[in-house]
Amino acid sequence: MTAQSTETVATEATTPAHGAEITVPLNRLKASPKNARKTPHSPATIEAFAASIRAKGVLQPPVVEVERDGEGVPTGNYLVTIGEGRRQGLRLLAKRKAIKRTHPVRVIVDSENDAHEISLDENMTREAMHPADQFEAFQRLAVEKGYGPEEIGVRFGVTAHVVRQRLRLGSAAPELMAAYRAGTLTLDQLTAFCVSDDQDRQRQVLEQVGPHTPAYAIRRAMTEAKVSVGDRRVRFVGVEAYEAEGGGILRDLFTEDGGGWLEDVVLLDRLVSEKLAGLADEAREREGWKWAEPALDYPDVSAFGRVYPVAVERSEADTAEITALSEEYDRIVSEAGAEGLSPEADARLEEIDKALQAFGPDFDYAAEAKARAGVMVMLGHDGLARFERGLVRAEDAVVPPPEVEAVEDNGGDADAERGGRASQPEEVGSALSDRLVIDLTAHKTMGLRDAVQADVGAALATVVHALTLQVFYPGYGLGTPLQLRLSVSGLERLAPGVDDGPAGRRVRDRCEAWGARLPERAEDLWGVVFGLAPSDQLDLMACCAGVGLYAVRDPHDRRPGALAHAETLATVVGLDMTGTWSATAASYFTRVPKTRVLEAVTEAVNAEEAGRIAGFRKSDMAEAAERLVEGKGWLPVPLRTVSDAAEPEDQVADAPSDDAYSFAAE
Repeated sequence: MTAQSTETVATEATTPAHGAEITVPLNRLKASPKNARKTPHSPATIEAFAASIRAKGVLQPPVVEVERDGEGVPTGNYLVTIGEGRRQGLRLLAKRKAIKRTHPVRVIVDSENDAHEISLDENMTREAMHPADQFEAFQRLAVEKGYGPEEIGVRFGVTAHVVRQRLRLGSAAPELMAAYRAGTLTLDQLTAFCVSDDQDRQRQVLEQVGPHTPAYAIRRAMTEAKVSVGDRRVRFVGVEAYEAEGGGILRDLFTEDGGGWLEDVVLLDRLVSEKLAGLADEAREREGWKWAEPALDYPDVSAFGRVYPVAVERSEADTAEITALSEEYDRIVSEAGAEGLSPEADARLEEIDKALQAFGPDFDYAAEAKARAGVMVMLGHDGLARFERGLVRAEDAVVPPPEVEAVEDNGGDADAERGGRASQPEEVGSALSDRLVIDLTAHKTMGLRDAVQADVGAALATVVHALTLQVFYPGYGLGTPLQLRLSVSGLERLAPGVDDGPAGRRVRDRCEAWGARLPERAEDLWGVVFGLAPSDQLDLMACCAGVGLYAVRDPHDRRPGALAHAETLATVVGLDMTGTWSATAASYFTRVPKTRVLEAVTEAVNAEEAGRIAGFRKSDMAEAAERLVEGKGWLPVPLRTVSDAAEPEDQVADAPSDDAYSFAAE
């Protein structure tokens, strides 16, 4: 279709001829119901149109048809058949007062072709610009025009950071760009090569890898012998401290957080070791432990014994003052009402809080316990130091003295008289045959079963005692006649960081609180458990039962019944994981396919937002999804409680094209 050379200004009294190029006020242009594109343009696309139009004007006039009323009379408005994206960009500029609502727009009239067909044709027969051409075009603007990233971004409706990324891609080694154009390199692979602008290194790695090498492997090859800024060691010592010692960093333009790689790993490890050792020395001197050791990784603490905090003994005067301060604190808070605390009340609460803190913790390790125990300072997965206190080495363990029988004047073992091992009383039934002893003790066992069933208190104490032995006194699990076995499986190795999460901290706090109340020797446990109030016995049993649960779904697991009951138990206790776990790029979105990411956004937000990020690169999509679902309470199916609702199998969102750099003009 060829536009006529004569330009006219459209009015209600004229009906432009087919092919005429005319000028129409913006507020007279309307969206055509016959436009084949029904999915609306994303906000980012409209922003790009607006930026382009503001910098260079409308480069391609939209194609329109005359709007007519029910009787076929022109209304004076025009329906945009091709160019709705440009119309939306103009409307955005008008909304921002950059142009008037009546801004004149050049359009071409089509009154012969079917509007729906030409709209479909225009979208189907176009071919998007190859991303490599775009990268090199941006590079040319920067070199020949002298445009900086900010100016290029303004002219094309993208951020300066995106421009810097594309400029880096545009400066890739010619061999890489040729392979990308030929389709033997993907965009993700090209991006991985461009973490560094060293073209010689790019060529070297290109010779080493094959066409199917994943992007992460290329990135690793480009940065081998380097450490990511996200590494826990880097988070622990800090980039600033590393740079202050002269360490170099290779920056990554393809991450929004300005990530990169530390090039001097030896320096980094030295800084980590020095900082851990310093924290260990501080803990030993400040807290009074016998020893303190740094450890980069979490050690096997099962080889150590344990001492636990005990209740701090306070004078009657201190106890009375603490009680009075606590009661005053509660009274001030309760009297605040809906209007909140007055400045005076708030200041008084701060004073009370400081006064209470001055008394120190309610539980602490005894001085004699610290004199034979120590602390290990470890580097956690999150880059924070973790202190494992109360560890007792084998050589420092307290060995209970042997129980020596009293020796009567007219008898006893000669060894006992010489200070040696006392003779043991004759074992029950030692003169009887083994078979008879088994028979008799079987009867005794049945009698004991009967008696315990009839004594609820003793039964509860027996169960609690057996569980507590296995949880708090490793190696003493056989010190009970109750055949109840409990395994405590660590979860940190399966999901790094789970021990430091909200639920993990609560579980640890409960166990430590009970550990402070239990005796150090397993032999003394029965007397303590039997002397507890029933409510405390139940609380201790719940603590032990909780740490013994294992509901991990391993692909090789052969416990379908156990896992099914775990779901039932979750429903019974009303398990809500939204307060314990949240979907982030690291915890979920980078670990699932794009379709799953889009499905999550659709469920948590809506399909429109999912469609908006559908064309993003995987890393960008993951970060965008994290921001979108934040605070929505969305959980993946394995974390949902059955009562929350099962996942519909047919609600998986269709994933649009993965091409992050192409968009149709309509």
